[in-house]
Amino acid sequence: MDLLDTEYRDLVEWQQDLIVKFNLEGRLLFVNRAYCEIVGKTKEELASSIFMPVTEKRYSDVIATQMTKLFRPPHACIVEQWLQTKKGMRCISWSVKSVIGDDNEVVSIVATGRDITPLKNEQKAIRARDEDLMLVLESGSPMYYSHSTEHRLQFVSPRIRDLLGCHRGSGKMTWTDYLTDHPLNASGLERTIRAIASGKREPPYRLEMVTSDGKKIWVEVNEIPVVKHGKTVAIAGSLTDVTDRMAVEEGYAEAEFLIQDVSGDQTVSEYRARVTGRQAKGPLGYFRSILSKSSDEHDDGDEPVASQENPK
Repeated sequence: MDLLDTEYRDLVEWQQDLIVKFNLEGRLLFVNRAYCEIVGKTKEELASSIFMPVTEKRYSDVIATQMTKLFRPPHACIVEQWLQTKKGMRCISWSVKSVIGDDNEVVSIVATGRDITPLKNEQKAIRARDEDLMLVLESGSPMYYSHSTEHRLQFVSPRIRDLLGCHRGSGKMTWTDYLTDHPLNASGLERTIRAIASGKREPPYRLEMVTSDGKKIWVEVNEIPVVKHGKTVAIAGSLTDVTDRMAVEEGYAEAEFLIQDVSGDQTVSEYRARVTGRQAKGPLGYFRSILSKSSDEHDDGDEPVASQENPK
């Protein structure tokens, strides 16, 4: 029995993880060597002291809320505690479990803790990098997104959300929910389906989409399939708002149509020939042809005919 007690004591005392036991008032009943070392106190100094002393109210509120789970099945919880140590502030993740007595009541609580400060620092660094990356992505004209092969949205740039006026809980889960019934949209959908099937990039295409307030906009889509182990697992791409560009292009198309429509008019043809003739005589003739107000103006280089009347 003594041998077992010694082995058990060594197992607990020489753990790298922190091990504590405390009563329902939160006072420590047992601490192992690792806990003493991290807080810089002896077992005697820690005896009957309050476990998990926290200085900030927000931390104490979170811990208190979590630890209420210890008094109902499964009588366990996990909490994180920022603790002042000899090495500075360290984050300890505690796995806490209630000790149930014969009357099925909680009589004490045991917990094992592990220093996860390096993990927390790494997570903080990742968040900082993500924020920097998002700043770069959101600074350019393209707005980025990704969706599954079933067209379910996975990532949507905040600027796309602003553009479409979409928000979580809107009920729209696929990017096709934002399309209008414009005929060009069917062609765009076909290109996405081909990219998923082939794993090869399709040329850019345009879509007409509708915002939450019913406004119709045009976007240009550049996307590429994400292929893993020879299989397309997602589509990643970017959108560019080309609504204004589409309006300009439509204006040019209408103007070209009108010009073609009147190109058979004889007067227009004669005027073009006259302008062409002026251009052949040099820049001065060209500008004279534009500024002329009558068809009987003199050609470039011709001198006005002098009056034949004799002065009196």
